[in-house]
Amino acid sequence: MKTDTIAAVATAMSSSGIGIIRISGEESFAIIDRIFRKKDGTHLKEWKSHRVYYGFICDGEEKIDEVLVLAMKGPHSYTAEDTIEIDCHGGVLMMKKILETVLKYGARPAEPGEFTKRAFLNGRIDLSQAEAVIDIIEAKNQYALQSSVSQLRGAVSKEIKSLREQILYEIAFIESALDDPEHISLDGYGDKLDQVLEEIIERTRKLLSSADDGKVMTEGVKTVIVGKPNAGKSSLMNVLLGEDRAIVTDIAGTTRDILEEHIRLQGISLNVIDTAGIRDTEDVVERIGVDRAKNIAREADLILYVVDASCPLDENDKEILKLIQDRKCVVLLNKTDLKQEVEAEELEKISGQKVVPVSVKEGTGINLLEEEIKKLFYHGELNFNDEVYITNVRHKTALEETLNSLLMVKQSIADQMPEDFYSIDLMNAYEQLGIIIGEAVEDDLVNEIFSKFCMGK
Repeated sequence: MKTDTIAAVATAMSSSGIGIIRISGEESFAIIDRIFRKKDGTHLKEWKSHRVYYGFICDGEEKIDEVLVLAMKGPHSYTAEDTIEIDCHGGVLMMKKILETVLKYGARPAEPGEFTKRAFLNGRIDLSQAEAVIDIIEAKNQYALQSSVSQLRGAVSKEIKSLREQILYEIAFIESALDDPEHISLDGYGDKLDQVLEEIIERTRKLLSSADDGKVMTEGVKTVIVGKPNAGKSSLMNVLLGEDRAIVTDIAGTTRDILEEHIRLQGISLNVIDTAGIRDTEDVVERIGVDRAKNIAREADLILYVVDASCPLDENDKEILKLIQDRKCVVLLNKTDLKQEVEAEELEKISGQKVVPVSVKEGTGINLLEEEIKKLFYHGELNFNDEVYITNVRHKTALEETLNSLLMVKQSIADQMPEDFYSIDLMNAYEQLGIIIGEAVEDDLVNEIFSKFCMGK
């Protein structure tokens, strides 16, 4: 497939030690040959693949920068095309100047994600692996990063391809039997197919069940901190952040509006919202804040209910206890460094939720909070060596469609429908799985996926 030659800055446009300009396409070596000079000012006679060359980028007689050039001949490169990477000094002006020189001598500016798109179109990676590239770049915690690296290595692709192979075998058998009934019998085939479907459906459901873990990895947990005024909500926010972002005073009702921050708590991403203390109040502004707190709590993935251990529970606590019923919630019994009016066992019985004793002032109990959040959102220990996690909404949707089609085949078997009915739904399941890895996908979707990438990737 003949393509034009593209170029872009592959590193951040900021002051840094090193900047990289990437070139990919059939003219890559011809272009670098026009602008690269060895230290003695002469041209390189021969470019060998996977070698690093030292010299200067020049525009005519002008030396622009002292560089290292990495040469990679296709198909053994990121894009599977002839590729050049220029390692230059990392100033913004310098990177722009070298890119302009590369464009001047024959390349065109790359579109967002075009290097990875070419890797996909050239068959070096499939679509799920391509999506893992941007997930790695945008990873917000170690779990998201590990999952994305696993997907890039082909963990998702391998499982999807295995499922497709099983389904395709059954489709081919049915079609062959229908075309040649004299030599291939379908007698009793429904029962055999039903057993095969059990395994495929179980594997599909396992992938779907991992999507909840995957969502937590990539998007984080939408978390709201609730409690009465002066329970220590804002202090908890500050401890989790490691800095004083929320205003803390002894005056009840200090927090009147919401404060939202992204927190990485030892590998778990929390999108934490600190809210106004929930209580009956005549203050119009504070009452608006209390209403907002209640509405946000109803939409949250996780509620952290902070209770002041030094004060007895009252009507305001009862209202909050109603709010957290049947929700993912951790109750934090705060101020355990003071004389306690509320015991953890009592609060656990009343709330029906796990209670973690903490002292925000002393910074104790935060590790226990992290463990409880893990238990609530991750189904067992995360193992990225042999487990596959679905972290992409597009993948989840395709798997749901796949499962529906497989269940329709089982229903057709139970209803003793003709075998060609099986084939129709099996083919739909096969195609839906193909959407995940890019075997059956529209050009518009491909373009949309890669448009979200940064320019040099």
